[in-house]
Amino acid sequence: MSRLQLQKQLVGLFLASSPSVWWSPTRRRLLSTRSLLAKRRNKKKRKMEKREDLRSILPYLPVVMRSSTLFWPSHVVEALKELARGPLHSHVDSGHILFTAIEDIRNSLSLSSNSLAPSTSLGYSLFFDELMTREESRKWFEEVVPALGSLLLRLPSLLEAHYENADKVLNVGAMIGTGLRMLDSQEAGIVFLSRELIAALLGCSLFCLFPDHDRYMKQLQIINFDQLFASLYEDYSQKQESKIRCIIHYFQRISSDMPKGVVSLERKVLPFEGDADLISYPNSNFWSTSAIPLCKFEVHTSGHIEDQSGEAVEVDFANKYLGGGALGRGCVQEEIRFMVSPELIAGMLFLTAMEENEAIDIVGVERFSSYTGYASSFRFSGDYVDERDVDNLGRRKTRIVAIDALCSPGMRQYREKFVLREINKAFCGFLYQFKYQKYQKILQENGWSSEQFDASTLTYMETSEEEISNHEFEKFQNNYQRMEQGNNIGVATGNWGCSAFGGDPELKAIIQWLAASQALRPFIAYYTFGLEALQNLDEVASWILSQRWTVGDLWNMLIEYSTKRSKGETTVGFLQWLLPSLYGHGARSFDGDG
Repeated sequence: MSRLQLQKQLVGLFLASSPSVWWSPTRRRLLSTRSLLAKRRNKKKRKMEKREDLRSILPYLPVVMRSSTLFWPSHVVEALKELARGPLHSHVDSGHILFTAIEDIRNSLSLSSNSLAPSTSLGYSLFFDELMTREESRKWFEEVVPALGSLLLRLPSLLEAHYENADKVLNVGAMIGTGLRMLDSQEAGIVFLSRELIAALLGCSLFCLFPDHDRYMKQLQIINFDQLFASLYEDYSQKQESKIRCIIHYFQRISSDMPKGVVSLERKVLPFEGDADLISYPNSNFWSTSAIPLCKFEVHTSGHIEDQSGEAVEVDFANKYLGGGALGRGCVQEEIRFMVSPELIAGMLFLTAMEENEAIDIVGVERFSSYTGYASSFRFSGDYVDERDVDNLGRRKTRIVAIDALCSPGMRQYREKFVLREINKAFCGFLYQFKYQKYQKILQENGWSSEQFDASTLTYMETSEEEISNHEFEKFQNNYQRMEQGNNIGVATGNWGCSAFGGDPELKAIIQWLAASQALRPFIAYYTFGLEALQNLDEVASWILSQRWTVGDLWNMLIEYSTKRSKGETTVGFLQWLLPSLYGHGARSFDGDG
């Protein structure tokens, strides 16, 4: 008998003769606890496999699932571990070698190199080996790449933790799933992602690890960074280099100090058919009969939307594919926003193209980069310290709404059908459904029509006690203040759907004002970017407010103008048509005659 066999036999005899030791109450409790924890883990794993949200997104993630566990294939684990050990172990110390390592990982994931843009490797080499300074390159490969290797190793566990905590009760009276999933067209829903998980997902984009074989058919944006780098080599420009520098700066920041908190990404839908719980897609009559007062209108002739310091939803002049050309050659308003706040890119992973009754709401992203210029003059200009506060859900108080305007609309933008399309798109983006529902509930509780309520909203400070009892007046004030509490968030916007999209800035300004007012936003901060066509916007808006027009009043005037414009009966802009006195003519009468 060997020594090992003898030891095992003696241990067995000891245990058999000492049940009081082995089966003590403490030991039994310990075994029971371990058994319970093991059962819970197995139950969670089984639950993970059955999750519809995970199953919907899994084909578009680089990790795999087996036996209800998410993991990297073993070859990928070894490659990421090598990267995490630094260039002395991985020998990854240049853009050329980095891309070779990326190709090896892609091969381990059975991702075809043919699916990447042809010049991707040359773009990585150009940026990291030639455009970076020697000191920048040293820090990148010695500090940032190893940190990204470690972060990607944690991706499976970050995803599992995400799904374990994904289902929450958001304080609206219903259970709402918040797990990462495919949010298809007409599927209203919200996803909450930790900022660390977003960083890991963006690391996968940098390493081009996302499967892309089915994304086009699914109406999804590109998500890997291959085209971003390939475009740099194929048609070099300083603006393309600056876009990449913004992204690289983000990775430098998060590799030294991982951000805390969460980001929410929501698909908002105005149903075409009636829904008892949601505001439906409005028709022209809805707008023409609206008695809601117009909100305050602030005009800013300089500055950027993202620089606004108040409480406002910031409008992303979006492509219907979220992000537009952010990961390609694009460099206008939406693309720039995605570069200076790269966490926005996470939405491109799972949010399919928007339809005309949809918008995308993103709350909680941080701005990391400063910049100058626009389009071809865009330049990365260094670090940006974002000092926005955090809300009670852990989101930075940066609220961005993506709404896509008509592209190259020409004269059709003046037809009522398309004016309606644009105003409903903006309304969908600006609408806070919960607040609107409270508004309707207050009407019902008081037995008021919307006309009575809105007139009171506009003039209640001037209403005498003889016209309304003290009790009713106090009840109205309390209800209105309760509705507004915590929701005094306006809209910061500008020339949406103009410039590259070709829309009429005067038309778009009025459309957004109407939509913001109808959505019960307290103000709209409008950035004209110095556009000459809007030089009288402030005066016209002030005049309209002095007339105490409602949403319906201004809508009817806009439709009258648009009809004349589409028929060729006028060629002047809406502002001059409405208030010709600013242009040396008499003021237009309210009924639109003349």
